[in-house]
Amino acid sequence: MASFNQGMRTHVAGSMNDRPVHGEPGAPSGNRSALQRQGDGRKRLDSACVIRLDRIIADPGQPRTEFDEEGLRQLAESLKSRGQLQPIRVRWDDAADRYVVVVGERRFRAAVLAGLETIACIVATAEASPEDILEDQLVENALRLDLKPIEQARAYKRLLEARGLSQRQLAERLQIGHASIVRSLALLNLPETIRDSVESGRIAPNTAYELTKVGDPAEQATLARQAADGQLKRDELQERNRSPRPGKGRGAKSKARKTSATIRTPEGYKVTVEHRRGLDDEVIRAALVSALAQIDERALARETAA
Repeated sequence: MASFNQGMRTHVAGSMNDRPVHGEPGAPSGNRSALQRQGDGRKRLDSACVIRLDRIIADPGQPRTEFDEEGLRQLAESLKSRGQLQPIRVRWDDAADRYVVVVGERRFRAAVLAGLETIACIVATAEASPEDILEDQLVENALRLDLKPIEQARAYKRLLEARGLSQRQLAERLQIGHASIVRSLALLNLPETIRDSVESGRIAPNTAYELTKVGDPAEQATLARQAADGQLKRDELQERNRSPRPGKGRGAKSKARKTSATIRTPEGYKVTVEHRRGLDDEVIRAALVSALAQIDERALARETAA
């Protein structure tokens, strides 16, 4: 780490004078050594520097809120033995009188854990809104698969609301499949107990997405417990959602009178929800969420077939 930091200090010091780098316009020509030829195509970054760790803080708006302790310890050992392989990105915050981590909080935390004094950074100097920063962090975490499913869904929602984007527009901005955005956001419609099971890893995100299509809250809770206990797989749940329920097949007779509720929108639309076990606001909401999920599924199927 010491040699890396010393190299970074030399690199930064060099970027503050007017001497040209070999290979750049204005560099000496003629007979050139191998060391000189290494500079071909290379340009110094004025924003690269080494910063004391006590001058850096984590971003309180970072979408990732949990960090694996064992993984941090392993990274800390790697930083001590092999040095820092990639700089983090920071921005200056006048109110905090500190640099704030934009990208690389895991490396920052590991450096603190390793007891290092400094860390190599790229300082972002361009003006950036909180939404710009969140978008950068989402892209970084998505590429590294660092975010937990519910963390990711909440970050998507924040960005959708802040920028006023559609789900498809958000997918294009982040260069992520539209289906991934749809499935991720659907998880936020699950009850908190099921979301906790998804966040802890007891229920896989794909299985949880299939649970969002189950309109009956009691049945949804039962299926979620089975999935968390390993008794129900995603494919089984998907097949269940596709199959008609008993009493709902063609020609089947209703054994109980259905209860219906009608919702009228300001735009003049009328939506009717029916259920034979009675209705309340929670059941109606679950039914509408399930219907929206099925609409998204059909849209995705048409896109795939096109």
